Amino acid sequence: MAFSQTSDLGKADSLLLIKSFLIWTFTLAVCLLVVGFPLVVLMATVGCLLSVVLQSVMPVSAVLLVAGGLIMFNVLAVVVAAGMLTAKGVHPSDMKWLSWLHGEAEQLQTSVYAACPLTCEIKD
Repeated sequence: MAFSQTSDLGKADSLLLIKSFLIWTFTLAVCLLVVGFPLVVLMATVGCLLSVVLQSVMPVSAVLLVAGGLIMFNVLAVVVAAGMLTAKGVHPSDMKWLSWLHGEAEQLQTSVYAACPLTCEIKD
């Protein structure tokens, strides 16, 4: 009986780690595409220049090699960062800036209208 209870806890813990890793992977990939757009443009420029340089050495597969290398670098960076955050025990629900990810609404300030003090005291 005690063995089955510890087995269930191990399964729940591993599922929580997998869920955290997948959420971090999704979040970091979206942030790389949206916020890191200048970085993507810079990598594409360097990739084009590298492809032109490598074209003289290996004419058939230079573009394929450079494009595959850039894509693999991006995927590897996202997976390694997600793995490090998961290994450190940082859960995405602990982050304030990820409120959009778990559906929590941000606290909005109520509007204070400045016209009332000017018009409320008008006497005929």
